[in-house]
Amino acid sequence: MSRIVTSDLRDGFNVEIWRKEMIQHYRTIVGSLLLAAALLASGLVLAADAKQPVGKISIEEKQFGLILGGSKGSGSLTFEGKEYPFKLRGLSAGINVGVSKMSATGEVYDLKEISQFPGTYIKLDASVALGGGMGGLRLKNENGVIMTLHSRTKGLNLNLGTVSGVTITMEE
Repeated sequence: MSRIVTSDLRDGFNVEIWRKEMIQHYRTIVGSLLLAAALLASGLVLAADAKQPVGKISIEEKQFGLILGGSKGSGSLTFEGKEYPFKLRGLSAGINVGVSKMSATGEVYDLKEISQFPGTYIKLDASVALGGGMGGLRLKNENGVIMTLHSRTKGLNLNLGTVSGVTITMEE
């Protein structure tokens, strides 16, 4: 029995056909994984958006930093038809350089009574703002109150890998 040996056939095995089939299987697996990840991410977004905001918030904050960063500002919360002024102070640890001013508006979730609003809100972020930078941010306090903020920053500010906390106190 004679064996045919060419560049495409080795021991009766067609390497090119095998290679094309493996690439097709790889593409199918990667495509399935990407589709599953996209569906999971969109499901999480829909689940987060399914909550209805119970209040609106606006904030004006000055941020400064050189290694340790800080911020100071004020804002107002609109909840159950009333407006509540508040003050905020923050501290962040990580790489912080610059001075900037941030304005933010957003929505408040999971607030059942006004006494749950004050507290320390935690955020994990990595952001750069140059000139009129825009951004977004989610914060949560120890009472489970969530703020989703849409911000606009003026100035120069660099935050990399920082863990930040913002403490909110109600004005009297």
